[in-house]
Amino acid sequence: MNARRLVFISAVYVLSMAEPAQTVDVVKVVSKKVERKIELPGEFLPYQSVVVRAKVTGFVNKVNVDRGSIVKEGQLLAILEAPELTAQRLEAEAKVQSIESQRAEAEAKVVSAESTYQKLKGASATPGVVSGNDLVIVQKAVDAAQAQAHAFEESARAARSSVQALKDMEGYLKVTAPFHGIITERNVHPGALVGPGASSPAMFQLEQNLRLRLVVAVPEVDVSGIERGARVSFTVPAYPGESFTAPIARVAHSMDIKTRSMAVELDLNNSSGRLAPGMYPNVLWPVRQAKAALLVPDSSIVTTTERTFVIRVHDGIAEWVNVSRGPAAGDLVEINGPLREGDLVVERASDELRAGTRVNIQLTSKPS
Repeated sequence: MNARRLVFISAVYVLSMAEPAQTVDVVKVVSKKVERKIELPGEFLPYQSVVVRAKVTGFVNKVNVDRGSIVKEGQLLAILEAPELTAQRLEAEAKVQSIESQRAEAEAKVVSAESTYQKLKGASATPGVVSGNDLVIVQKAVDAAQAQAHAFEESARAARSSVQALKDMEGYLKVTAPFHGIITERNVHPGALVGPGASSPAMFQLEQNLRLRLVVAVPEVDVSGIERGARVSFTVPAYPGESFTAPIARVAHSMDIKTRSMAVELDLNNSSGRLAPGMYPNVLWPVRQAKAALLVPDSSIVTTTERTFVIRVHDGIAEWVNVSRGPAAGDLVEINGPLREGDLVVERASDELRAGTRVNIQLTSKPS
């Protein structure tokens, strides 16, 4: 057997002993912006809420509303009585009348003094009838009478202002609603002493519940996709199987350092009155990423005790590429790692396909 034949037989033997390249299904790494929804807890708050207190000290005479009463802006809630305030007003009105009487007398003196002055002035035109000194004295009397009348006028004006102030305070004895809403608390009854001080009991709690604020604490990692005006859906345990929606109205633009979240408010029309402050809805919060994410099938990700990776095929050679797993986006999963859009990765990967293995590929169109 010649040498050439021996070389040929040896080559055939080696080739017959070599393991054929493995054929694997591969998919392309997809890059796109992902919109997903996460479930966050929320809380309903009244659109407006106020503790109604008395503006003046007095005793409750009459209460016109109770817990659950629906009231309109300006509606009379309660009537107070303050005998001391009434007495002060009557005294001030009497003072006004007294000053007005004195002012009238002073004005009459002004008229009399001016009349006397005019007569003497006319007589002084004839030499020797009226001395110049007498004319000066009468002029001074006119000036004094006018000054006194002016002083009484100022006193009367101040007294009238005092009366008006007391009447305004008496107006505060009528406690009215500052806006449309529902009385959620009533804390007083006829005979109770109330007043403006913090030590005095609050009379009512008034809340505007036909319009609500839905407050959601959005985690820091998800605040970049907040869009004012976007409608967000939510559910309430009180109405299982039913979904509600509301638009994003306000963003705090400040992070809570304790929870690392940002408060976002949604405006909710609650004209039906089915929802109430204090309820805790489950909000399906839309997460919109600012940049595109890399996506692969879940079966392409291999997780061992040591690492998480995908198997990329480059020039027919399998490569292990370390990645971190992100949230699911439909049938695909977000990944972070040194990959690019269009890279080919094994669709059904496992650690049995070792790095450096030569493979044949068959492209599938699973990712979308």
